[in-house]
Amino acid sequence: TDATIARTHRVVVKKNTANRVKMVSLKLQKRLAASVLKCGERKVWLDPNEINEISLANSRRNVARLYRDGFIVKKPSVVHSRARVALRNEAKRKGRHTGTGKRRGTANARLPEKVLWMRRIRVLRRLLKKMRDAKKIDKHIYHSLYMLAKGNQFKNKRVLLETIHEMKAVHAKEKALAEQAEARKGRAKARLDRKAAREAKKAASSAAEGDDN
Repeated sequence: TDATIARTHRVVVKKNTANRVKMVSLKLQKRLAASVLKCGERKVWLDPNEINEISLANSRRNVARLYRDGFIVKKPSVVHSRARVALRNEAKRKGRHTGTGKRRGTANARLPEKVLWMRRIRVLRRLLKKMRDAKKIDKHIYHSLYMLAKGNQFKNKRVLLETIHEMKAVHAKEKALAEQAEARKGRAKARLDRKAAREAKKAASSAAEGDDN
């Protein structure tokens, strides 16, 4: 009958309830373990076979003891490997994976012209400063070459060095010519002085002879 069925159902439910193990909450222990181990709660592992002993730990000291005993374990950090990235970057250094299909920005966006200009002008100005400090060029050559570099006259160091050597050669030639001209002027002046002295001497001797007569 219905009454018998209901009584049987109540007996079965009571048995299942008696056999069911009551679960212990370990939220406190997990929080204390995270504090002691200096990590997040998700990194704390509690031994399921030692739940009763772990549930009795209600202080950080007890939790630290359980950690030493191995009942509480700090899980290792999850590894996010960079091996594949390093391998791909090594291939990119060789020129792989950099074709037109892999480029997202314009050439100027990928390597701006301004950056190239800054690199080049800094190299040229550094060279000019070094040569000026070493007294290989004077301040006048330095200034003229500085302004030429600013005007995009030199595409690299080699061209600038060639220009420096040419300018130094021109200056040396001009200096040599100026010295030669100065020497010629000096010799001409000396010649004129000697001639004037001879004429003065001759005039003096002529005057002396006239007085004797």
